[in-house]
Amino acid sequence: MTPVTTFSGKTVALFGLGGSGLVTALALKEGGAHVVACDDNPAKMAEAGAKGIETGDLREADWSRFSALILSPGVPLTHPEPHWSAKLAKAAGIEIIGDIELFCRERAKIAPNAPFIAITGTNGKSTTTALVAHILREAGHDVQMGGNIGTAILSLDPPADNRIHVIECSSFQIDLAPSLAPSIGVMLNISPDHLDRHGTMENYAAIKERLVANAEQAVIGADDAPSRAIIGRNTAKGGVVRVGLSDRESGSIFAKGGVIVSNRDGHVFEVASLADIRSLRGDHNAQNAAAAVAVAILCSVDPQTIQRALHSFPGLPHRMEEVAQRGKALFINDSKATNADSTEKALKSFDDILWILGGKAKEGGIEDLRPYFPKIRKAYLIGAASEQFAATLGDTVPYEFCGTLDKAVEKAAQDAAAREDGTVVLLSPACASYDQYANFEVRGNHFRDLVKALPGINPTMGA
Repeated sequence: MTPVTTFSGKTVALFGLGGSGLVTALALKEGGAHVVACDDNPAKMAEAGAKGIETGDLREADWSRFSALILSPGVPLTHPEPHWSAKLAKAAGIEIIGDIELFCRERAKIAPNAPFIAITGTNGKSTTTALVAHILREAGHDVQMGGNIGTAILSLDPPADNRIHVIECSSFQIDLAPSLAPSIGVMLNISPDHLDRHGTMENYAAIKERLVANAEQAVIGADDAPSRAIIGRNTAKGGVVRVGLSDRESGSIFAKGGVIVSNRDGHVFEVASLADIRSLRGDHNAQNAAAAVAVAILCSVDPQTIQRALHSFPGLPHRMEEVAQRGKALFINDSKATNADSTEKALKSFDDILWILGGKAKEGGIEDLRPYFPKIRKAYLIGAASEQFAATLGDTVPYEFCGTLDKAVEKAAQDAAAREDGTVVLLSPACASYDQYANFEVRGNHFRDLVKALPGINPTMGA
């Protein structure tokens, strides 16, 4: 744990005890702060109370006693309207921050030169975070990985000069971290997402930009217009490394034909090959790998270690995860694809697809995926978006209303068994999971269990 000493002797309000919230409360208490915590879920309040955290209804609290409101990133700060706790904090004139900000302040206090790599992007940030951590561990570093990838940042060991923190940051977390200034800031890409929480695309992009705006060194994707605009504005003291597929000019590290190439300081050389690395298949993973390699080079990791680490990278659960094979049919768990832009990466990477999709639809649905419909042999619709997606598929793609994932896997497996050629049964929902599942992990785990229960199944190496 990283005790938060920057609020020692002060009283703070905290709302949201799920996920990172309880860890944050404990870290504040460990650092000498007095915490009054609140959550809409009485069970979470009871859990915090059992661990010695004072709880109470912040609606009835005297806000003049609080120095700050520590807000869970899942709680609306601005849109569609501020949460009631945020309104009370603003009325009291106190700051509203999150756990990433608490870490940043602790780092500035106890180890301002501690290596801190922060990674964001609409898509690919979890894979890139895991890959950067994997490469740096292979290089022998003490690496602490967390943030939006699932491990609360304050549950990690404290910042230190000989310890590297590799942290995935969502837009929600960045919005609550005004002093975010990593030693290396990585922004992979920007496409429309979470507009219900940020109001406009311009607001969303501006929040993402904050992660690299004050970084000592910046690694920024160059394959989309919003990111290229940010490159033009960036003032990182150590400069910007541009990464991706499209920019191959001086100052870039790019992927070309399955090879990661560095073109910096007038010296062009091949750093590593992605050939036969199944955990990094597809153009999107080539982009992720280029960013991770750029970070590794900035951290002085040699090409031989980078290549070895790329080959041993296991990939992420729920992101184009090979679950099993039956006959010539490969079953892929891409439950982490919660929007069309993310699903596009999977559709690009496979042919002859039996596609399981649906859930709680995002803005725009699957309209942007039309160019990939010729790859889809049949679609299996689940969840609340079924009617909407059926209308988009129309007469172009055969589809079946399945309702639940259980039925979709059953039907897709039957159809796969009837095909003589190899096919891919792909769960890539292009939707949030909240209509039927608590999160995409639960959805992906259910898919994995259903597939492994099929007769004659052979788990793959990644399963």
